[in-house]
Amino acid sequence: MRTLVLASSASLMVLAAACGARGENDATASGAAGAQVETRPANGQGQTPAFAGQTRAPGVVSDVKLASTVVAAGLEHPWGLALLPDGRWLVTERPGRLRIITAEGQKGEPIAGLPAVAAVGQGGLLDVAVGPTFATDRLIYWAYAEPRDGGNATSVARGRLSDDGSKVESVQVIFRAMPTYEGNKHFGGALAFAPDGKLFLTLGERSDAPMRPQAQDLGSHMGKVIRINADGSVPADNPFVNTAGARPEIWSLGHRNVQGVAITPEGQVWTIEHGTRGGDEVNHDRAGVNYGWPVVAYGTEYAGGPINGGVTAREGLEQPVYYWDPVIAPGGATFYEGAMFPGWRGNLLVAGLKEKHIARLVLQNDRVVGEERLLTDLGERVRDVAVGPDGALWAITDETDGKLVRLAKAP
Repeated sequence: MRTLVLASSASLMVLAAACGARGENDATASGAAGAQVETRPANGQGQTPAFAGQTRAPGVVSDVKLASTVVAAGLEHPWGLALLPDGRWLVTERPGRLRIITAEGQKGEPIAGLPAVAAVGQGGLLDVAVGPTFATDRLIYWAYAEPRDGGNATSVARGRLSDDGSKVESVQVIFRAMPTYEGNKHFGGALAFAPDGKLFLTLGERSDAPMRPQAQDLGSHMGKVIRINADGSVPADNPFVNTAGARPEIWSLGHRNVQGVAITPEGQVWTIEHGTRGGDEVNHDRAGVNYGWPVVAYGTEYAGGPINGGVTAREGLEQPVYYWDPVIAPGGATFYEGAMFPGWRGNLLVAGLKEKHIARLVLQNDRVVGEERLLTDLGERVRDVAVGPDGALWAITDETDGKLVRLAKAP
């Protein structure tokens, strides 16, 4: 295994604005400096944030030495990462493989029994989650781009992980996003269970110009966050259950391509969304709320020029808690509640693909008051991040030779 010492910092002045912020208490694991971590010019020139601190938060710096260890390599574009109760990891690979990897780096053979995936473009086997009743039923859940007549779309299946971990049994597809579309982008596909056992799934709007308006269409699952029961049925208190013509599984709408979802111990849902050239978003995702895409957005089109005339705000459409311009191309996310870094508790950790790091966001009253970039020395696209039993961070890198990496206090 390969170990890299990543960073250390001297004693620093704590940023006044972050005082009292959850994750900055007692300066036990973090100091803070006022300089912004993002210094590149924004693509959305002339765009004004809706409130102070909505973008380019002050930098914070952890005052402990951190070391990363490559625990396993040779993974082909790993996408999802989930901790089993025994300390091993479930890791998906986008071409359609699911493996168990031990904390020591032993890779299992691909788990048998998964349905076929549409491994096209951004599609394939996506996220994986361990069911809340795994201790009694050994159920695991996974999202994937499903090949269908006429195209493909994101689906969720569940199955029983065999006692020896070699296969999944009694597989059921519990949700199919509609409509089916012949495309290869913006499948979304992040999964997370809330403390009450409800399952959240994120969905992209499929990217292509004709599909964009479906993010605002309650008759389509595209560009939505979905909330279902663990068996795929619809919770009676979903916000659009009694709305004529609406898909009852919809929790929120107006999303572009959400590939990260993180839920606090109290049940607050936060999602992480890809922008175009600028406009990656962090959203506090609430029932029935419209997050604006493609009516409002920060950043610019890939080809240059404004998105929908350059409108960034409109009454009735929710603003992101935070946005990046230029983008980091965010992947998975998690809240930190571990023991190794007590000063990080309550921080939101976001995987960065394009900028090849983990963003540590310090939150206070639903605002980002500090940002740090971790794992920058590895130089690989970080797809997902999770917290291990001892509080160390674990991440997977989206590469042809993808890696499972552990980030912890340096010895």
